Amino acid sequence: MHGTGVPLATPFDEAGTVDHSTLEELVDWLETAGIDFFVPCGSTGEAPLLTLEERIGVTETVANATEKPVLAGTGFEGYEPTLEATERTADVGADAALVITPSYYGSDDGAIGRYYRRLAEESPIPIYLYSVPKFTGHTLAPRTVESLASHPNIAGIKDSSGSLESVQRLVRFTDDMDFSVLVGSGSVYAPALDAGVDGGILAVANAVPERAATIYERHTGGDTAGSRALNADLVELNRAVTSRYGVPGVKAALSLRGQSVGNPRRPLEAVDEVVVDELDALLERALEA
Repeated sequence: MHGTGVPLATPFDEAGTVDHSTLEELVDWLETAGIDFFVPCGSTGEAPLLTLEERIGVTETVANATEKPVLAGTGFEGYEPTLEATERTADVGADAALVITPSYYGSDDGAIGRYYRRLAEESPIPIYLYSVPKFTGHTLAPRTVESLASHPNIAGIKDSSGSLESVQRLVRFTDDMDFSVLVGSGSVYAPALDAGVDGGILAVANAVPERAATIYERHTGGDTAGSRALNADLVELNRAVTSRYGVPGVKAALSLRGQSVGNPRRPLEAVDEVVVDELDALLERALEA
């Protein structure tokens, strides 16, 4: 995986069930805007609120709707359900599996490392590590990642710590391996590209896919200053759809872009009109950047 990836929002209809038709339309819109690969059933896709069957169905719909690579979120808290999800998403067309670090029981990096190695041994598709301390309370240490990167079926990591130091260390420690480092924070996308990451999986790419894709395009085209400048223009919007309003903010922003994906699932709630107006202004500024 390289370039700009999007952790897809999961559309729901008025009855609260997955809206596969709208999901297909969303994939098409994002692909046309320049997205390089798709990540269904991640944090932005409300994966913890989806059943296993729903996750499989979402992944299958996405895989059938695009020729771009599909990196499907398959992580559960336990090993057996994670392996089952990984095997089944492979069967429906996923190219690789994004596996969040188990967190409920506070396992240390030694146990988590053994978990990932065993999963990689049994998985029919490559495994991408997923470190997202905002949700798990656990940061996968760069040295642990280095020890896992040599495994032939562990292909990369999504680092959502937001720390440039972390991604710089990950790049350095895995530089001589066939291993992709992907940044998960849209606010530091361009600086992370400067540091050597292979791309990003960015919640803000749901809202402004064309601008997120341009950051990568400018960087690879040699316009690193232009890449950083555009990234700076997206920081406030990125904060709004991540740390401030989260999934409800992403879904509101998509609706403002003409991509109505329904409300989030309970216990999440839709944002109010004041927030919608704020997001509308942030979107306008981002699209003019």
